[in-house]
Amino acid sequence: MVVGDFPIETDTLIIGSGPGGYVAAIRAAQTGQKVTIVEKEHIGGVCLNVGCIPSKALISVGHRFEQAKHSDDMGITASEVTIDFSKAQAFKDSVVKKLTGGVEGLLKGNKVDVVLGEAYFVDANTVRVMDEKSSQTYKFKHAIIATGSRPVEIPSFKFSKRVLSSTTALSLTEIPGKLVVIGGGYIGTELGTAYANLGSQVTIVEGGDDILAGFEKQMTSIVKKGLKKKGVEIVTKAVAKGVEETESGVIVTFEAGGEEKKVEADYVLVTVGRRPNTDEMGLEELGIKMGERGLIEVDKQVRTSIENIFAIGDVVAGLQLAHKASYEGKVAAEVIAGQTSIVDYLAIPAVCFTDPELATVGLNEEQAKKEGFEVMAGKFPFGANGRALALNTPEGFVKLVSRKSDGLLLGAQIVGQGASDMIAELALAIEAGMTVEDIAMTIHAHPTLGEISMEAAEVVMGHPIHILSK
Repeated sequence: MVVGDFPIETDTLIIGSGPGGYVAAIRAAQTGQKVTIVEKEHIGGVCLNVGCIPSKALISVGHRFEQAKHSDDMGITASEVTIDFSKAQAFKDSVVKKLTGGVEGLLKGNKVDVVLGEAYFVDANTVRVMDEKSSQTYKFKHAIIATGSRPVEIPSFKFSKRVLSSTTALSLTEIPGKLVVIGGGYIGTELGTAYANLGSQVTIVEGGDDILAGFEKQMTSIVKKGLKKKGVEIVTKAVAKGVEETESGVIVTFEAGGEEKKVEADYVLVTVGRRPNTDEMGLEELGIKMGERGLIEVDKQVRTSIENIFAIGDVVAGLQLAHKASYEGKVAAEVIAGQTSIVDYLAIPAVCFTDPELATVGLNEEQAKKEGFEVMAGKFPFGANGRALALNTPEGFVKLVSRKSDGLLLGAQIVGQGASDMIAELALAIEAGMTVEDIAMTIHAHPTLGEISMEAAEVVMGHPIHILSK
């Protein structure tokens, strides 16, 4: 192994180039810092390479395929609709390549030094970066840990050719005839939906009382109805026991309702959570305070217990969301630059790309009441909106939760076509401290899905136009 004789000095060293790391690097460079980013595998991290972006590309393919086969209501009948899955995968890969190439160009344009290798902390101002052939020491004034997370592997379902993680499920060369999904969280349900749209017979096995536990039941009930129409079997309160691999597939054993059951499938996808990548970096030896499940403890400025070292994204507590990591990355870079930035998660949206989509921001009605607010809530259905009907997507609703005393918007929940885009307006409203009257008084273009948010605000205020007031 070749070892660098002299340490390379930098102002801010960032470990990990995912949506947290690369955004932090660019913002730090914009403030005049000399920045070095260390990446173990691929620029763009999990999200761009094997997570958010490729999964949404595959979900998009599934939607197009499903719509092509089922548009009879609109007078469109397509016979013998087929899919070339190799071309679908090539499309997905082209999206990834375009975005990761764009990130590389942005880092270069902002004069960020990119180093490939694994980083190990020597002390609070030094890391050693190693690859297969060499080792180099870097001295820094500040560091940001943005190493992300990886799929949890359970002992009875070791990852293999037929036992898939969320990563390998995106790179299959064939559409499974039958697919079992262990875990009905947002990743499992998204990918299960995608493959159901592509024609797979999907079974979701969930240990909890329901799938998509982070969303309100009145939202998930619409998604579950859609899944059942696609032929997806949902088994809840189930315990996955094990898997037997055969030459052509798997036999999955699980227990539900006091009865042991076996399901044969081509593949089994295990999506039971993600583990932070905080091991084998020297963090404990360095003395960084760690919390539960390998998470790094940070303050409101995402600063760790060591003054000059910060941590963001999936390695700290909170929702494992790419946009949360990016937000925290900006905060860390600005704090290092001497600004007074702090994190505020009040208006952070969460989205699930199911069919239809789910999106939520702020507090739901139950949470608001638990926090002591006297609330007023209102809901407007997609089925009463002209644009939703014209798109033949009448399923869903927008629900707004406000403070009764003054109408301050506390939260919003959307289930329906375009929910992932619609939630941005309501996140902005919460961030800006707007009321439901502000939303109702904002003129929305017609006919658009955005009008549903305006109509929901009018429901809260007690004078809706396009549905009867209760």
